[in-house]
Amino acid sequence: MKPVSDKIANHGSVAPEPHDRLALPTPQAHFYRMNPGKTLVGAGAGLLDRALCVLGTVLFSQIPEFMQQYLQRLGGHLDEARRQLEQFQHTAAQSGLTLEQLINQITANADLAVTKLGGVMTEAIARVDTLAVAQSAIQHASLWSRPFVFLQHSDTAIVRATWSVFKPAVPTTLEGLGYALCGMLTLLAVFHLGIKYPINRTMSRRAQRRATRV
Repeated sequence: MKPVSDKIANHGSVAPEPHDRLALPTPQAHFYRMNPGKTLVGAGAGLLDRALCVLGTVLFSQIPEFMQQYLQRLGGHLDEARRQLEQFQHTAAQSGLTLEQLINQITANADLAVTKLGGVMTEAIARVDTLAVAQSAIQHASLWSRPFVFLQHSDTAIVRATWSVFKPAVPTTLEGLGYALCGMLTLLAVFHLGIKYPINRTMSRRAQRRATRV
């Protein structure tokens, strides 16, 4: 092997040895090469985040659509209840009475079947009032308060009937897009703050305890 001085004299610079041309692995690449499990965990966490984003977007974007279909069915029930109430009012008017007076006379009747008819009329009045209040409250609620107003005034039977024929739809309104974004952020927050963070903290504490014991 020639001395370094001869190499400089012949070539003007020091020729690199063959092993100098090999690229040394970076610390990060060496870390992942020695810990393939970390790479898999990181990839799995990324896929889970994407899945939660999609799930939250799909689920929450259907809330406005479900409430809209519920309102349509609610409006049908309200129209039917009003028609029934108008028939009772027409019957009372033919007798020269108000509906309240007719109900009082029917309720005071000794015949049990006739008395039950008075109860039907009273329920018809209450039904119209309840459905009308619910429809107005849901329709005039703000964007973010509408789900809570819906839960407060929803009718269980109508909810079940709406769900039985519910058809998901792609959100095309600002309301639907807003709920989709809210759903994505909600599921990510629940997962990271409610599940992932406590688990990581518990595992970190256990690792520290083991290190102190050693």
